[in-house]
Amino acid sequence: MIVEDQEPVREGLRILINGSDGYQCTSACRTAEEALEILDALTPDVVLMDINLPGMKGTDCVVHIKNRHPEIQVMMLTVFDNNEEIFKSLKAGATGYLLKKTPPVKLLESINEIMNGGSPMNGEIARKVVMTFARPSVSALQDSSLTTREYEILSCLSQGYLYKEIAEKLFISIDTVRTHIRSIYHKLQVQTRTEALLKFVTVIQTSQNN
Repeated sequence: MIVEDQEPVREGLRILINGSDGYQCTSACRTAEEALEILDALTPDVVLMDINLPGMKGTDCVVHIKNRHPEIQVMMLTVFDNNEEIFKSLKAGATGYLLKKTPPVKLLESINEIMNGGSPMNGEIARKVVMTFARPSVSALQDSSLTTREYEILSCLSQGYLYKEIAEKLFISIDTVRTHIRSIYHKLQVQTRTEALLKFVTVIQTSQNN
């Protein structure tokens, strides 16, 4: 099922899917409301969902779909690549997130992937997800007693920056970097950079799981 308000895009997707072996478009809807009206009768395997729809937004439609048919896989297909929309969609129950600029071949591969238990995303979307979960929450910083500056330095260390490069990136002296690192080691009760990074990852994961 396709849920897309722009007719050229909607019809283009319908033609692509119906013209590809092993794929069939059961319906192409202009609005979320229209899709929900016929959902129970069709129960498609996959729904390609736009976000900015007239009336009900795509993210809200995802919630209704997953509540009624948890087995249906929903893949967002949108122009929005900001963190807020990405995580609203994933929280609503979408298991894939592609941008409309995705090449047709990649789109078909992604439909197959989501049917086989995958979570297809464009590279830039996947990076945003990874980077967001790589950032500790405020509670994680408080739990570890690290300051914001110490966290910035530890993040640089995790990316392989040398002391000189950290100093240049943060506009501080190398001696200041060394002072912060000594403080980080003391607070995390470690002796090496590897131990510090492992300890900090544990702090982050514990905070996210609480």
